[in-house]
Amino acid sequence: MSQILRQQIEKITELTDEEFDYVLSHFTNKKLKKHQFIIQEGENVPNDFFILDGCLKSYFTDKNGKEHILAFGMQDWWITDYEAYYNQSKATINIDCIEDSELLCLSFENREKLCAELHKIEHFFRKKTNKRNVALQQRILSLLSNNAKEKYDQLLQLYPQLFQKVPKQLIASYLGVTRETLSRLNSASK
Repeated sequence: MSQILRQQIEKITELTDEEFDYVLSHFTNKKLKKHQFIIQEGENVPNDFFILDGCLKSYFTDKNGKEHILAFGMQDWWITDYEAYYNQSKATINIDCIEDSELLCLSFENREKLCAELHKIEHFFRKKTNKRNVALQQRILSLLSNNAKEKYDQLLQLYPQLFQKVPKQLIASYLGVTRETLSRLNSASK
């Protein structure tokens, strides 16, 4: 399974076997069951998580108890509460498993150590952060300017595999629409 991580890194920078083994030695492996939390609001966030298998969701629960999906995570994606991770502060969001999942966990200290020791890894994380920033900006602009159908079509085009893994009510929450609206959009796109 660790080959998934190596493939992702090597899309950006080549590593020798020794370098990859050294990088991998800074991760821990974690297997979780469906509905198990990896991060809960108010807790410390020591790790960034690379998803080897499974599907997760990050979300915020407002004062009225409504769940707002911020992001999903699937195989070959990274997920954490980045504000808490980088600032070494308490989580403001929750992340739990939509299905059984296997993760590689990278502590903040180990990430900093790897970046200080291996320019290739620092370069990799800088590129991944840049991509995440662009995706986040696109998501915000989509939420602000697109109607429900446009948001649905965009999500379907970018991540069609989500529609096989994620329950409809979670996709509706992610898009900021009701389950009924999502059903209408789904019917209209067929």
